[in-house]
Amino acid sequence: MRSPLRNRLYVVIFKSDSPSGKLFDVVLIGAIIASVLAVMLETMPSVRADYASELYALEWAFTLLFTIEYAVRLYCAKSWRRYAKSFYGIVDLLAILPTYVSLLFPGAQYFLVVRLLRTLRVFRVLKLAEYLEEADVLARALRSSRKKISVFLLAVTTLIVIIGSLMYLVEGPKNGFTSIPTSMYWAVVTLTTVGYGDISPQTTTGRFLSAIIMIIGYAIIAVPTGIVTAELTRTQDQQPVRCPNCKRDDHTIDADYCKFCGTKLHA
Repeated sequence: MRSPLRNRLYVVIFKSDSPSGKLFDVVLIGAIIASVLAVMLETMPSVRADYASELYALEWAFTLLFTIEYAVRLYCAKSWRRYAKSFYGIVDLLAILPTYVSLLFPGAQYFLVVRLLRTLRVFRVLKLAEYLEEADVLARALRSSRKKISVFLLAVTTLIVIIGSLMYLVEGPKNGFTSIPTSMYWAVVTLTTVGYGDISPQTTTGRFLSAIIMIIGYAIIAVPTGIVTAELTRTQDQQPVRCPNCKRDDHTIDADYCKFCGTKLHA
């Protein structure tokens, strides 16, 4: 038998559709954003020089607050094991661990920026379900195109190995291409049209090969975009039309009105 206190805490912490639950989540999201901003400010030398002790105290204050919140979530959850293994449960745990780990490994506290993942609750708090539905469409399109993208990445990897080997033979260590892995790094930078310029070919043959690689790079960039776009279009065409009134979604794509309540389906 669950105590009234646990039931009350469960409503406040896990039920954002209640006034108290929504207020709790909004305050929590504000605290998360403030804690991440504090971590960012700590990395600025000018701010750290003047407010190092204040930022350190603030970091621990937020960590203790989130630790208590995590413990309360475990206490009032219907199944603490299920919550601890869930996406949000893991994120909530990762949001407090870096500060404690920093006691043994200084600098680990900067991983506290993972707390921003906790702000994903804003979609649930503000009732932005349609955004989650659109994200689901994109996820399905990516899953559908994963085989094509895998083949594409395998082909690109093979091309990078070949190009890296050729540039190593053409340019050699005297021009900065000290090994095939180094030449492969140059091939990746060039093929993706990034062009850092830390390594560049010096011979005529190497420059000619570079020009060809750059042209191939522009063509390659369009391939994954086209694959995902095609799958996204196909997924959206297969997406059932949902009635904004009765929420029934078993309508044909070309339907203008809901066959259950008569509401206009398209604005």
